[in-house]
Amino acid sequence: MSDFDFKSNNEIDTKNFAKKLASKLQIGDIIVLSGELGSGKTKFTEGLLEYFNLQDEISSPTFTIVNEYHSNNIPIYHFDVYRLEDEDEFLAIGGEEYFNKGICIIEWGEMIENILPNEYIKISFSKDLENENSRNLHIQTFSKKFDKYFMEE
Repeated sequence: MSDFDFKSNNEIDTKNFAKKLASKLQIGDIIVLSGELGSGKTKFTEGLLEYFNLQDEISSPTFTIVNEYHSNNIPIYHFDVYRLEDEDEFLAIGGEEYFNKGICIIEWGEMIENILPNEYIKISFSKDLENENSRNLHIQTFSKKFDKYFMEE
């Protein structure tokens, strides 16, 4: 596991960070987004989907658990597992079947971390107490293959 940090000064920074990451993602990559309400998870997801030209299709999966998007034969699955009772409920809806079929973005994914594959990226969002527009993103990579996604070129 490796750790990286990113300081976002505003929503545009968060979206640009997500777009840069999106340019490196491959089918089978899983991104867990963690953080309190209003900490930037949705803005990050918007930026990621914009990279794939899906900005007109964005909607929150809060009530549907998962939204499916398709861009150039790359399926993207956006989960919001906040309303699930536990991991078993995720398994009951066949959630793990998505893991190797496309790119998975899982908001509140810490709730199902015990059933995730061994290789994934976790991004924890926190508000900056000194600047209401700033966010601190702490990135943990659970596989060496993801480290290059966050190394400066």
